[in-house]
Amino acid sequence: MIGFKNISDLKILLFILFLITYILILIGNFSIVVLVSTCYHLNVPMYIFLRNLSLADVLFTTNIMPNMLYVILEEGAGISTAGCFIQYYVFCASTYTQSLILTVMAFDRYLAICHPLRYSSIMNQKLCLHLLCWPWAISFIFFPIEIASLFQVKFCASNIIEHFFCDFAPILAIATSDTSTVETEDFMFSIPLMFMPFVFVTTSYFCIFISILKMTSIAGRWKAFSTCSAHLATIFVFYGTQITIYIFPVGDNTFYGKTVKSLLYTVLTPFVNPILYSMRNHEMKRALLQLFHRNNKKNIP
Repeated sequence: MIGFKNISDLKILLFILFLITYILILIGNFSIVVLVSTCYHLNVPMYIFLRNLSLADVLFTTNIMPNMLYVILEEGAGISTAGCFIQYYVFCASTYTQSLILTVMAFDRYLAICHPLRYSSIMNQKLCLHLLCWPWAISFIFFPIEIASLFQVKFCASNIIEHFFCDFAPILAIATSDTSTVETEDFMFSIPLMFMPFVFVTTSYFCIFISILKMTSIAGRWKAFSTCSAHLATIFVFYGTQITIYIFPVGDNTFYGKTVKSLLYTVLTPFVNPILYSMRNHEMKRALLQLFHRNNKKNIP
């Protein structure tokens, strides 16, 4: 696994930069998990879904970045075929989980803003539990079908992956047998797990914006928009990078161009999500202050 080419002069700087970024990603996302788990006023569906999104971000990043740091430091590193496929499986499953959780969060915001009087009766504890479990189950249980097909592909010509993790295109680039089956399966999986959620999210927010515009009170409009602004920004970053890289791969398609694009969703998205939700959300700020205040009281003799 090459990772990054000709970085001898910059490898220490890149290693330190990505290590600090990885630590900040863990701190930011685990902070959300702790806050939602310990603060009673955050024990509502919106923040419970957010906690699961943070857990998916942690899994997604930890699957890639520790090995990426090793690749940077060693200017290349080996990985077994099984290890490569496992990394690709966790990468795709966690990505699809993120996509489905973002869809669930969009549905939650749609109910809260477009049907506020029916929200509590519809988004009950049972439905909330189902909406939490199914994204994980669908992504991790059904995706091994594609991994089983990957194990049937032969790799006899080259063992060099020109990337810093095992992604779909770099794996197939060194395949020597027919890959049409696994390519078809990958496309078929992306329709219900990426394309349809994107359409659903877009439709939900179209309805949300219509409902907000119909509000007569400016304060009411601002309050409604503020409750979904962080989620909307997260959706823009997540689907924007996915569309740019996989659906409309425009711009620089050289080795370095593809590497920079990949860094957008492997590093940028998990990094900005906690910032968007903590800096733009008054409830999260209040919960953080309460947690610090509680810990300070415990430390006072």
